[in-house]
Amino acid sequence: MISPDFFANIDPVEIARASGETLGMVGASLLLSLALGLPLGVWLSVTSRQGLSPNPLLYGLLSFAVNVLRSIPFVILFILLIPVTLALVGTSLGVKGAIPPLVLGAAPFLARLVESALREVDRSVIEATQALGASKRQIILHTLLPEALPGLIAAATVTAIALVSYTAMAGVVGAGGLGDLAVRYGYQRFQTDVMVVTVVLIIALVQGLQMLGDALVARVSKK
Repeated sequence: MISPDFFANIDPVEIARASGETLGMVGASLLLSLALGLPLGVWLSVTSRQGLSPNPLLYGLLSFAVNVLRSIPFVILFILLIPVTLALVGTSLGVKGAIPPLVLGAAPFLARLVESALREVDRSVIEATQALGASKRQIILHTLLPEALPGLIAAATVTAIALVSYTAMAGVVGAGGLGDLAVRYGYQRFQTDVMVVTVVLIIALVQGLQMLGDALVARVSKK
């Protein structure tokens, strides 16, 4: 059995504060990542060889930029973006300082998932819409995106879970949240109980996001 003294270092107020910071970072960065990653994913899909408006040059440039950003480890990306983060939000620390690198790290990841989801849409549905005289904009808004909605929700879910791990890594460089708590207390001060609690909370958050995403996909798929 675990001794009651095992959790002697746990401060509920500090845990609640760190949990709130993690939720804030994940929520804000997910919304901004959707705002950037969804259009980028649509452009990748539309300009690809099998897309509505094939454009090898534009697709190549977009694909290269996405691949470059996705290939940089998040902690390194966080450090590289410090000057940009300072210019945008005035600080590179805390929740506010974590948002720009989180968004820039997650948006390209989401864009690739969006591109894959749109690629799975049945071509016959798109061709039928084209035969009715719909414009490319109408096809994207009223056929392509609605048909790919379950895949898009799944992509957002995967991105949200990735952002949880990003926030934990961002804690290493002073971004706050559960990752920061785990590093400062669990690692640097050898407080194993704090480490265990933060890990359990992160796992619970990931499980909750996955269950919510699965429920939304199931609900949309039935309609």
